[in-house]
Amino acid sequence: MVGQRQFNERRALERAREVFWLKGYGATTMQDIATASGVLRGSLYNAYRDKETLFLRAYEGYAEEMLEETARALAHPDVEQALHDFFDFTITSMTMGVPPRGCLTTKTVVDTRADDERIRTAVRDLLDGMERLLRERLSAEEARARLALPPEEAARVLITMTRGIVVMERVHQDPARLRSTAASLVTALLR
Repeated sequence: MVGQRQFNERRALERAREVFWLKGYGATTMQDIATASGVLRGSLYNAYRDKETLFLRAYEGYAEEMLEETARALAHPDVEQALHDFFDFTITSMTMGVPPRGCLTTKTVVDTRADDERIRTAVRDLLDGMERLLRERLSAEEARARLALPPEEAARVLITMTRGIVVMERVHQDPARLRSTAASLVTALLR
């Protein structure tokens, strides 16, 4: 029927996300996504118009999952454990797969072929959302009493550190080293 998807959109977007995550935005072609999803390239163009729109739809689901997982990781009543859980989630996410898949957000933001305002906005919205969740968690009375910085600054430092950890994962591919570095930051942020 005209105007109706003739494929499982959720599955197609999941497969597209996997390809973007593995190859990067710039190196991914619509044919790569068609092959991975089992959806004809023409059907993908009809449904999404272009690669950028398809990426944004796939990234939207990724961002929702990342924010849900971040909130879950930060839910521990002890702020120190919550921050360790946050970094554990972050590090586990980027080191999954063979080879490790890295971080879709950072991989996208450093890809010069992904330099479009809509993509930058999507990435910024996710990172700002994660920062907001951290700021809210660190603004709780028990957390605020232990922080060496105001919650806003601490949240920004933590998000910045996650981007650095992504880069160091690409260099060293050593999750234990990443966890040790994250633990040092948590120790420095808490009294």
